[in-house]
Amino acid sequence: LQTRMQSLQPDPKAQYRSVYEALKKIVLTEGFWRPLRGINVTMLGAGPAHALYFACYENMKKSLSDTLQHGGNSHLANGIAGSVATLLHDAVMNPAEAPSVPVPVVKQRLQMFNSPYPSVLSCVRTVLRTEGVGAFYRSYTTQLTMNVPFQAIHFITYELLQEHLNPGRQYRPQSHIVAGAVAGAVAAAATTPLDVCKTLLNTQENVALSSLHVGGHLSGMLNAFRTVYQLGGVPGFFKGVQARVIYQMPSTAIAWSVYEFFKYFLTKHTLENRT
Repeated sequence: LQTRMQSLQPDPKAQYRSVYEALKKIVLTEGFWRPLRGINVTMLGAGPAHALYFACYENMKKSLSDTLQHGGNSHLANGIAGSVATLLHDAVMNPAEAPSVPVPVVKQRLQMFNSPYPSVLSCVRTVLRTEGVGAFYRSYTTQLTMNVPFQAIHFITYELLQEHLNPGRQYRPQSHIVAGAVAGAVAAAATTPLDVCKTLLNTQENVALSSLHVGGHLSGMLNAFRTVYQLGGVPGFFKGVQARVIYQMPSTAIAWSVYEFFKYFLTKHTLENRT
């Protein structure tokens, strides 16, 4: 839904005023399973991504907090730790995944209205043949530029909310769910303009680019920003913000809940073994 709603010049049959209308229209006209297209591509990178994020974040947060605030909870440390964790993850995962599993590009092209690709493999082959390997990297810079502020805002907001909802820092599922959901929503809304640019670079929206007489393929974050502004003005940068927030809230709530549970479980198990 987010990919469709971020389209700058959508097909008349794919124009949606709300998330509910988009979901209803897609299910009725394209089938019940259509909104889930591309989920298999997303799942391939989910496990390793979260493992790297949280492992790096936890270690960086502790080290920086000890340095900046003598063991206290430093929001600056949280933001830096989130940013470094993102850079480490993207540096390790993207080059390894992109040649064989170009996750963002393939996922978003499969999700577009009237997508000509019947499968993941078909999409990869067609893009390689018609646009070359570089097509999988057009949004890489934008991806990094978006992920760093997203994770910095995300982690700072989560830790800030935990200070108020769970000052004792005990295992409390309700506080982890609420803080995770709100943190995801705030970070998603703040970084929507970058996500719109990333979607344009990944999908190379033909109708939109043709209307501006853009020849070849669009590349580079500055070109993407300029194109989005020419086509939609300032509101264009916030297309799909509702869908993006709705998507991120349960995603980050579940991620933090699972992470906090296993941290509590493993810590408790280790202490019991020592005793």
